[in-house]
Amino acid sequence: MTYHQPTPHQRPSTAVQLNHTVVYATDRQASAWFLAGILDLTVGAPFGPFLPVDLGNGVTLDYYELRDAPVQPNHYAFLVPDEQFDAMIERLEAARVTYFADPGHTEPGRINRLFGGRGAYFADPDGHNLEIMTRPYQRP
Repeated sequence: MTYHQPTPHQRPSTAVQLNHTVVYATDRQASAWFLAGILDLTVGAPFGPFLPVDLGNGVTLDYYELRDAPVQPNHYAFLVPDEQFDAMIERLEAARVTYFADPGHTEPGRINRLFGGRGAYFADPDGHNLEIMTRPYQRP
């Protein structure tokens, strides 16, 4: 198989979009409802073995229960509206979920102010490192 490496003057295709990704969980309902509750999203109807959370931009997180293997934590970052950030932090506090300013979870109860926005990290029931941020990362 040959892979095409774009030259510096080529731009990536805008026709490619992420549609969904699978998020492994020990309890798909608990994990899907946890995320939906914090981010004020909707949990959809089950679709086969998947329980989707609609992110509102055409992308779903499809929660899938792993029964025969441990869940390997991943990182999921969510760009959220600035005007909803405080409410998300309040929902984390109400659920007694510790949030952190850093991805290593060493600065509890604090937020960061990267790239002129605000952000925080927190763990879901399976240890996935979730991030909310109001400004996207600035890449060189």
